[in-house]
Amino acid sequence: MNHLKKLGTLGKHAENAMKAFQSLDKEALDDGTIPKKYKELIAIAVALTTQCPYCLEIHKKHAIEAGATQEELAEVTFVAAALRAGAAVVHGTHLMHES
Repeated sequence: MNHLKKLGTLGKHAENAMKAFQSLDKEALDDGTIPKKYKELIAIAVALTTQCPYCLEIHKKHAIEAGATQEELAEVTFVAAALRAGAAVVHGTHLMHES
């Protein structure tokens, strides 16, 4: 998590891009038609799939602040696992040839 301290430096060297990213991030994750708690649970599922430890920590914190329970965090883990396993199975079709 120490690398997150370098976000300011990154932003200083690409100010416009960082501001645009921060604006997108805020807009995408704010309460909307989909409540913030659900957006944070979606973010956790994506982070589990992409295996981003930074995203996991940040979105776990935000999900809990938005009211997510331990049971929901556990369940979202298996949603991500099912999708990741399903993708491997479906991509297995690329290995098959017509008989």
